[in-house]
Amino acid sequence: MKAIIKPVERLQGEINALSSKNYTTRYLLIAALAEGTSTIYYPAHSEDSDAMRRCIRDLGAIIEEDDEKITITGFGRHPKDIKELNVGNAGAVLRFLMSIASFCSNLTFVNSYPHSLGKRPHHDLIDSLKQMGIKIQHNEGKLPITIDGGHPRGGKITVSGNVSSQFLSSLLFMCPLLEEDSEIEVLHDLKSKVIIGQTLEVLAQAGIQVEASADLMHYQIKGNQSYSAQKYVVQGDYPGSAAILAAAAVTHSDVKIFRLPEQSKQGERAVVDVLKAMGVNIVHENGTVHVLGNQVLKAGEFDGDHFTDGVLAMVAAAVFAEGTSRFYNVENLRYKECDRITDFLRELRKAGADVEEKQSEIIVHGKPNGVSGGVEIDAHFDHRVIMALTVVGLRSKQGLVIHDAHHVAKSYPQYFKHLLALGAEIELIED
Repeated sequence: MKAIIKPVERLQGEINALSSKNYTTRYLLIAALAEGTSTIYYPAHSEDSDAMRRCIRDLGAIIEEDDEKITITGFGRHPKDIKELNVGNAGAVLRFLMSIASFCSNLTFVNSYPHSLGKRPHHDLIDSLKQMGIKIQHNEGKLPITIDGGHPRGGKITVSGNVSSQFLSSLLFMCPLLEEDSEIEVLHDLKSKVIIGQTLEVLAQAGIQVEASADLMHYQIKGNQSYSAQKYVVQGDYPGSAAILAAAAVTHSDVKIFRLPEQSKQGERAVVDVLKAMGVNIVHENGTVHVLGNQVLKAGEFDGDHFTDGVLAMVAAAVFAEGTSRFYNVENLRYKECDRITDFLRELRKAGADVEEKQSEIIVHGKPNGVSGGVEIDAHFDHRVIMALTVVGLRSKQGLVIHDAHHVAKSYPQYFKHLLALGAEIELIED
C-alpha cells in the first residue's frame, strides 16, 4: 500500500491513544508464563502484539478474546515442544521468546522477513544463552536460529547492553523459572534503560522478585519462582502518540490525546518535554496531552536514548524548527527494522530536509518555511519511518508519496485513520 500525504494547514480534534505495544507484549508473555488464567484489559492490536499472541498460542497458551480484554491460561515453565516458530517481523517478540524456547528441546525461529528482521543481529543474546548451557545454531547471529535447549541453567550470566535492552529483558523473563539462582551482569553500556524499567514493573506485577542495582547493570534473581495469574490494564502508547503529537506541533492545531498517564514508565513520555523545549504550546494533565500548534518551533539538543522509539518523530518536528537540532546517543537506532539513521535521513533529504548523521547522532538544520516534498519515499519496511515521514509530508509544500505504508500496522494500525479524523488529507492506495 502507498500513502499519498497532502499538505495540511490545520489539525483539530480528540483521539484516544492506542494501547501500548510494549506493555501488551510483556503482559502477554508473563500471562503465558503463569500457571493459571490472567486477564489483560485494552490490549494493543498491532503486528508485534499479534505476533506474540500467535507465538504463545503455538507454545501452548490458551487464549480467548473479546473487544475489551484477552484471557490467557498459561503454560508456565513448560511450553509445548514444537519445531518451528514464526515471529513475523517482530524483533522484541523474537528476542523475548528465544530465552523461553530454551525450555524446548529443539525449536527453530524461521526467517520470514529476510530484508528486515532477517538482517538484524542477535549475537549478544546468543552468547548469553550459550553461557546457560544452550546449544544454538544461527546464521552469523541472524535468522534462522535454532535453539537446542531443554535444561537451561542459572548461575552467573553476562549480557551486552550496548545494542539493545531486549536481550536483558529476555533473560529477566526467563531466569526466575530456572532451578538455580541467577546473577546477571550487563557489559558495556545499557541502551534504553527506561524500557528495562517497564520489564521490571511488569515482573513485579506478576509476583516475580528481582534485585536490581541502582544503575540497572547488575541483577540477582532467585530461582524456582512462579508467575502469578493476574489482571492487567494496558496504558496508552507514547511511541505511537509521539508521531501524532509531532504532526500537531508542525501545523496549526488544537489536538487532544487521551490515556497518556503523566507518571508512565514509558521513556517516550519524554517527547512531551522535548516538544515543550522546542517551544510547542503543550499541556499534560489528567492523562491528556493537549497541543495548540502554531508552526513556530525552535531547535534544541536532546539525549535520544531516553525516548528511543520517539526520536524519529521528534526529528521530523525538528525539520521545521528555527536553528540546528542535535539528537545524540542514538546509535541503537541503526539496529532496528532498518538503519533508522542512514536510511531515514536519506529519505528526509529526498523530501528537502537539511540533515546529517554521525555514528550516534542525528543533526537537523531546520527549515521553518517548510520543505519542498513532491517526491516518492521508500519507507524501508519500518513503521517508525512511515510515521515520521508522514509528519514531514503534512508540512511539506507538495506532499509525499510513501511506499509500503501498510507496515505502519506493526505498531499502530490506526495511525492513518487517526490522522484523517484530525483533518489530515491522506489517500491510501493498494498496490
